[in-house]
Amino acid sequence: MGRAFEFRKERKMKRWGHMARVFTKLGKEITIAVRQGGPDVVGNPRLRALLAEARNENMPKENVERAIKKATEKNLGDYKEVVFEGFGPHGVAYLVETATDNNTRTVANVRSYFTKCGGTLGTSGSVSFMFDHKCVFRLKEDPAKPIDLDTLELELIDLGVEEVFSEEVENEDGDVHTEIAIYGAFEAYGEVQKYIEDNGYELVSGGFDRIPNVDLKEVEPEQRATLEKLTNLLEDDEDVTNVYSTLAPAEE
Repeated sequence: MGRAFEFRKERKMKRWGHMARVFTKLGKEITIAVRQGGPDVVGNPRLRALLAEARNENMPKENVERAIKKATEKNLGDYKEVVFEGFGPHGVAYLVETATDNNTRTVANVRSYFTKCGGTLGTSGSVSFMFDHKCVFRLKEDPAKPIDLDTLELELIDLGVEEVFSEEVENEDGDVHTEIAIYGAFEAYGEVQKYIEDNGYELVSGGFDRIPNVDLKEVEPEQRATLEKLTNLLEDDEDVTNVYSTLAPAEE
């Protein structure tokens, strides 16, 4: 297994805590996708993937329609994707992805979180080189028709895919099912999604991920508490969509 599998397996970052946050995050991403690629799903692969994720998250239809409509309304704020880089205490690097309609507010908030926890907000490029930017797709596997991972990986490798693996996923109701994760080069997004759709696989989600390419930082328990506080502050901010760090996972 490769680095994406190990990172996915070990990462303990808190997922969006409840449905309202999931829907807010998806709504912003849908609005951005429509503004960048238009509302026609046929010509907008990013929007198609987000709509598939919205369905799997049981996002109400009216929320989706509202996000699409917002993209065409001139009088509303324009969401922009902004990435922040910095260092938490004890030398742990952080990369924070946001979607914001008020960059001044978001900068102030993110900086305050770093300051409160003894970290510093860095400049562009100070941390990003420690993470590889990858496209990632998740497929739902039908138990009656299991997917041959080796065959799938061989078919996708020429498109820029680097890792294919399966894992058990538990939903909010406690039900467990198997999903297939596909990681590839950032630039491979469009071709990989086309392959998935053309071959009739059920798409759970499609997007991007940041995988650390440096050794993860080991810390003492009391140091971890401060770092987890910083992570929680960042993830609880309504403008923040994803938080990545070079913090090693806690031992079981």
